[in-house]
Amino acid sequence: MKARKFLKTLPMKFYLLLLGLILFSFFSNDFGLVDIQKTAVILAAGIDKTEEGFSLTAQIAVPKGSDRSQGGTSSVDIESEGATVSDCVSNIFSETGWVPKLVFINLIVIGEEAAKEDVISYLNYFMRNEYMNDSCYLAVCEGKAHDLLTSKSATDDTSALAIQKLFSNAAEKTGKVMPNNLKDFSIGYYGVSKSGYLPYLRSQSQKGAEHSPSPGTGESGGGSSSSSSGSSSGASGDKDEKVYIAEETALFSEGKLVAILPREQTLAFSMLSGNIVSGTFNAKEKDGKAVTLAVIENKGGVSLDMSGAPRVKMQIDLTVRLCCRGTTAPIEDISEDDVSEELLESAKEVLSQYVADLWETGKKSGCDLFHLRRDLYRASLKKYKEWKDFLPEVAEPEIKTEVKSLK
Repeated sequence: MKARKFLKTLPMKFYLLLLGLILFSFFSNDFGLVDIQKTAVILAAGIDKTEEGFSLTAQIAVPKGSDRSQGGTSSVDIESEGATVSDCVSNIFSETGWVPKLVFINLIVIGEEAAKEDVISYLNYFMRNEYMNDSCYLAVCEGKAHDLLTSKSATDDTSALAIQKLFSNAAEKTGKVMPNNLKDFSIGYYGVSKSGYLPYLRSQSQKGAEHSPSPGTGESGGGSSSSSSGSSSGASGDKDEKVYIAEETALFSEGKLVAILPREQTLAFSMLSGNIVSGTFNAKEKDGKAVTLAVIENKGGVSLDMSGAPRVKMQIDLTVRLCCRGTTAPIEDISEDDVSEELLESAKEVLSQYVADLWETGKKSGCDLFHLRRDLYRASLKKYKEWKDFLPEVAEPEIKTEVKSLK
C-alpha cells in the first residue's frame, strides 16, 4: 500500500523539486546572465610597456541607445597601469567598480616598443586565464596600443570591431594579411623553433571624414586614479576618423620583435602557406605597364632537405586569370581571361623575387619563420642536435614558382 501511494505522489514531488531548483538558480545567479551595469565586457586589450611595468588599455562594451535606429556597439576605453598585467586588470575593478570579464575578448594589441621585449611576459596572464578564448587574435601595432584602440574608426562603431574584420577568413584568402591567434603563437614560442609572426597594424587618417558624434552614444568616463583614465569612443567627435591597415607582418624570435615583412613579402608568405584563393598581384608587360593577375588556385609549401648540406625547398604553384590592365584595351581583349606566356614569365620572376626577399629577411633576423628546426626535430633527433644552432642561417633556398593561365 505504501509503495502504491508513493508512486501516485511521485509526479507531484518531482515537479515541486524541479520548481525549487529553478527558483534557486534564478535568485542565486540570474541563470548566468551578465549584468552589464556591474561587469566590464572587454572587447579588446592593448598592452604597452612603461618604466614601472605595464599599461593596459581595455575597450569595454557599453549599451548604445534603446532605439533600433540607434543600435550598435559603443565602448569606453579604460587605461590602467600596474607591475603586471594581472595588476592592471585588477585595477580596472578597484577604480571603476566594473568586474572585468575576459570571455568575450577577441583581440589583443601589443605596442611596438613593448613587442621588442619578450611578449610572453604580457601574454602569460591571458594564457593562464581559464575563461580566455584560445582563438583570440594577436597583433602588433605601430606606436602605442593605447593610441590605436582609443582612435575613432571610420568604418565601425569601435576600433576593435574594425580591426577584427581585417583578420577574417575572407581577408586571409586575399593574401594581404597573415592573422595569428593566442594558441598558435604560444605553440611557436614554446616549440623548438621559438619563432612566430603577428600582423603589424598601422592606422591612417580618413580624408574628407565628417567628425560628428554618433547618436545614442555614451559620455566619456574614467577612473578615480591617475593610473586609470577613460574615454568614450562614441563621444570623440573631434577626433580624426581612422582606417586600419594590416598588410605587413611582424616576425618574432624568442618572443621579441626582430623584423617586419613588407606587403610583398607578406603576400609571398601567404602563397607559400597555400592560403590564397581570391588574391591579386601585379606583373609587368614588355613596355613596363602593370597588369593585375587574379589568383584562382594556390598551392605552396616549404620543406627541409638534409641529404647533404641543408637545403630549403620553397615552391609556389598558381593558377591565374587576367584581372586588369593598366592601359586601354580593345573590346576583344576585355572579353578574354587568357594570360600570355610573357605575362606568366613576368609573374614567375616577380614572385621568385618576393620569396627570395622573404627568405633573406627571415635569415638575417634569426626568425625560423617556416619552423625548420621543428621539422628537423621531428624527422631526426640526431641531426637536430647537430644542426639546431645553425638553422635556418646555413640553409640554402631552392625557389620554384609555377604560374599557369586558367585557360
